[in-house]
Amino acid sequence: MKKPKGRLFGYEWVVFAVLAVGALVMLFPFVWMILSAFKTPQDVYVYPPKWLPSSWELTNFTRVFQMIPFLRYYWNSIFTSVAQTALQVGVSVTAAYALAILVFPGKRFYAALLQSSMFVPVVVTMIPLYLIVSAAGWLDSYQGLILPQIETAFTTFLLMSFFASIPRDLIDSARLDGCGHYRVMTSVVIPNNKGAISTSALFCFLGNWKSYTWPLLATTKPAYRTLPIGLKYLVQESSTEYQVMMAASLMAIVPVLIAFLFFEKQLVRSITLTGMKS
Repeated sequence: MKKPKGRLFGYEWVVFAVLAVGALVMLFPFVWMILSAFKTPQDVYVYPPKWLPSSWELTNFTRVFQMIPFLRYYWNSIFTSVAQTALQVGVSVTAAYALAILVFPGKRFYAALLQSSMFVPVVVTMIPLYLIVSAAGWLDSYQGLILPQIETAFTTFLLMSFFASIPRDLIDSARLDGCGHYRVMTSVVIPNNKGAISTSALFCFLGNWKSYTWPLLATTKPAYRTLPIGLKYLVQESSTEYQVMMAASLMAIVPVLIAFLFFEKQLVRSITLTGMKS
């Protein structure tokens, strides 16, 4: 006898309960941050803790703008993250196409060389990269923040696994119709891998948005500082004003939430297709 759809039986209740508890645990810090951003200092430090603020205040948000040039940091992070993501995805798509579709001498060597870069800790490359950027005169500039971070082997290999799954007959048919490599990539490969490319873009944006070490090294002027560095300054300025830090954190995650909501369907689709690949 088949089980009715939409109902939970036996161990499925246990799985559902465990997942529900896990979801609540994951959501607790986020909900607490939102509520704390609107609390008064008295509500923050009262014991026992209060979930809801006694009065919903917006003064914590205005305090953020008074303490640090928040809008400038915000704009720098948005501009550099979007530019880095666009360049990273563009470079990764072309590199993944070459390594997954084309046939040329030394292909395996180049792929192994690129893969080996994933095993090198990022901190090892910081000093040489800083010396190169300094010699080029790119310190305290947008190009110094953006260009050194556009190469990512992880994104390239992620896209390679999807590009390699495209039937070779489809590519050969496009070539017989007179399409060059650029046309094959833009008309065949990319349209059939929108989910994977969107997922790569989301990963790139998240990584660039939270980047702290390189912007700290490459900038000395507040005009080029990004939001993670600005939040660090805010912590120093408002170490006892917990509610102000929560207000700044709430504003800082808005672009991340927007990016996730925008790419959510493509992300789920790419994960589903990954599970279906043989």
